[in-house]
Amino acid sequence: MASAALHPRAARTRQALLAAGFELLAERPIDAIAIDEVVARAGVAKGSFFNHFTDKPGFGHAVAEAVRAELEGRVEASNAGVEDPVLRLAGGMREGVRFALSERTHAIVMLRGLDASTAIDHELNRGIRADIEALVAAGLARREAETSGVRFWLGLCQVAMLNVIERRHNRAEAALRLCEMLVLGLTGLGVPEDRASAAAHEIAGGL
Repeated sequence: MASAALHPRAARTRQALLAAGFELLAERPIDAIAIDEVVARAGVAKGSFFNHFTDKPGFGHAVAEAVRAELEGRVEASNAGVEDPVLRLAGGMREGVRFALSERTHAIVMLRGLDASTAIDHELNRGIRADIEALVAAGLARREAETSGVRFWLGLCQVAMLNVIERRHNRAEAALRLCEMLVLGLTGLGVPEDRASAAAHEIAGGL
């Protein structure tokens, strides 16, 4: 249920639950969080939880997707005016790494519940999907990218962000690892190595 369609009081309850979930997911995975903890931190009745979410995994996904939507907004802003799908894909990964560097807690919460948004037709993946389709249409990606490219690229983006979070890279280290990941990822999709390398160095240099 979208909060925009809710009565203001119900919308506030949903937002309180999401905020509580964010705080708890920053501490530990959803499997280690009880619904009683969520409602207690949100300051709402337990029944209110089930008015908005069918179960705990669905709640975790909703929290993570709210953060993912925030990141997607940054990706869209960064890619505004960029037509080259190679640079757009690379720029999206750069924004993910930048997000992990500057918003570590947000990135952790997102990654802990991201599995629900890896489907190729998920609304949050429309940008990646369009860029990969453009690569294929331009003859810059293997045909397999049409069916598996979205999950492949999302997986690489998650690994790039986890490297920053788990190894606590500084910006220079993160840029170096990002450049390597971009070369591997773009060539894995089928982009020629010289073009992939040039794009990786350009994008990573702007981290």
